[in-house]
Amino acid sequence: MNVKIVDFGLSNTYKNANDTLKTACGSPCYAPPEMILGKRYSGLSTDIWTLGVILYAMTVGYLPFEDKDTNKLYKKILSCDYLMPGFLSSQAKDLIKLIIQVSPEKRATIEDIKKHPWCSQIQ
Repeated sequence: MNVKIVDFGLSNTYKNANDTLKTACGSPCYAPPEMILGKRYSGLSTDIWTLGVILYAMTVGYLPFEDKDTNKLYKKILSCDYLMPGFLSSQAKDLIKLIIQVSPEKRATIEDIKKHPWCSQIQ
């Protein structure tokens, strides 16, 4: 009864938590804005963005950012242009909004996520 997330076919590693990365890797629909812009990025912060995309997909049933045209897809990601369905609970919406933040500095941390009321429902 545990969800397992897999498929690390294209990933990156680092030695220290403060190291920044430059390699663009992963599937475009899951890529955070900083990676799309070609900026150096924190691996943990980009993983949290991707976690938000996965959480959205698991609760809504489809990805928040999709487009056959990669340029349009990237514009949607950079502007954080996605819809929040009305059937989601207010707590689920709040958590997704905290995680899917364009600015890595404003993005929720692992600690924020663990303490969020939506996550505390499950013990």
